[in-house]
Amino acid sequence: MRRALTFALALLCLPAFAVELKPFSASYTADWKQVPVSGSAERGLQALDDGRWQLSFEASMLVASLSETSTFRVDNGAFLPQTYRFERSGLGKGKVVEQDFDWSSKQVLGSDRGEPVRFALNRGLQDKSTYQLVLQQDVAAGKKSMSYQVVDGDEIETYDFRVLGEETVRTRAGLIDAIKVERVRDPTQSKRKTILWFAKDWSYLLVRLHQVEKDGKEYQIMLEDGTVDGKPVEGRRD
Repeated sequence: MRRALTFALALLCLPAFAVELKPFSASYTADWKQVPVSGSAERGLQALDDGRWQLSFEASMLVASLSETSTFRVDNGAFLPQTYRFERSGLGKGKVVEQDFDWSSKQVLGSDRGEPVRFALNRGLQDKSTYQLVLQQDVAAGKKSMSYQVVDGDEIETYDFRVLGEETVRTRAGLIDAIKVERVRDPTQSKRKTILWFAKDWSYLLVRLHQVEKDGKEYQIMLEDGTVDGKPVEGRRD
């Protein structure tokens, strides 16, 4: 359950910017089929005064809480992470991750659960928040398959995705036309499944996420309400 919550909440909201990066805010409900209590989350993207952007996230579910903040710059369409902070409490052991991306020395320096980490930094490497923005951009641009190199704790992992098609999602904000995307995993290595739905008419905001764990347990996140570039998200009504 801890891994499912961490991954699912990390993907709660993705702003779209095929043309330009837009600020957003969104709230979600989170449901674990084996737990009778729903959770909630808030995520937002804002421009900072120094030219950077900040993507922030707060979530809670039952006795668990999670916070994540990433700052980054955009340079000729490339997303350059600057700092990444993650903290989780509840659901067993807590976790704290800190990463600083030093583009002058081309190094990622930080710590994972108190253990120091260091990686070579090359253009294209993302943290666990900024890769979501790149995924969002690629979906908006019409790509059908995507792959990203991501600093994941004390390792660099490859995250693969593919587009499955279009589907209408029923949310509290109304019926929203969405692009359905699947995270691709090696079935011989993992039985986990993750499906995401991005709103076509609302800058490809994430409106739904459904995850199945290797033991068959299911987890779902659904859009409650949100704004993109200051405009309230509104779907069609029956």
